[in-house]
Amino acid sequence: MSTTDNSILGLKMPTDPRWKDLASVSLQEILTDHAFCEQKAATNCITLIQRNPDKEEIVNVLAPIVTEEWGHFRMVWAEMKKRGFKLGKQRKNDYVNLLLQNEPKDLPNEDKLLHKLMIGAMIEARSCERFRLLSEGLEEAGLRKFYHKFMISEAGHYRLFIDLAERYYPVEKVRATWQQWLDIEAHVLSMLVPRGDRMH
Repeated sequence: MSTTDNSILGLKMPTDPRWKDLASVSLQEILTDHAFCEQKAATNCITLIQRNPDKEEIVNVLAPIVTEEWGHFRMVWAEMKKRGFKLGKQRKNDYVNLLLQNEPKDLPNEDKLLHKLMIGAMIEARSCERFRLLSEGLEEAGLRKFYHKFMISEAGHYRLFIDLAERYYPVEKVRATWQQWLDIEAHVLSMLVPRGDRMH
């Protein structure tokens, strides 16, 4: 079984099959959105470091991920330039915004980090699943290979966020919170119409 199967990632709702078909005919749009997703991933890691400077493991683990995510942006941008695509304007990410709307309010300060890490893991897990679909379904062999590399990377990042949470919180609490976010994410996904111009 592939380590990127939904059963391994824990995702409770598979991506609508129509998404892959829509994305394949909206290549410029999906690459543009992917580029901005990589920017946001780097920014999220920077924010976590800035907000938790006292947690040395957060700093040690996420600092190189910032560099990696920005490198991913550069890879996507290079692919776009090769095809004569323009970057365009940043778009609103309804998927991420809906996830953030479900973040518990009035949490004790010590629990805020747990949910931030769970949201990060969730976005990486869903990105991994989407990259797998592109790596298997796009017609162009070069792009399939391109997205296979991203799929492997996102699988590692998903696990990294879970592992970080387990360094600072009891394993049972992390697992219970992760299950809550899996339920939330399934509900969020059910609210969104598949769009070929968005990575999520």
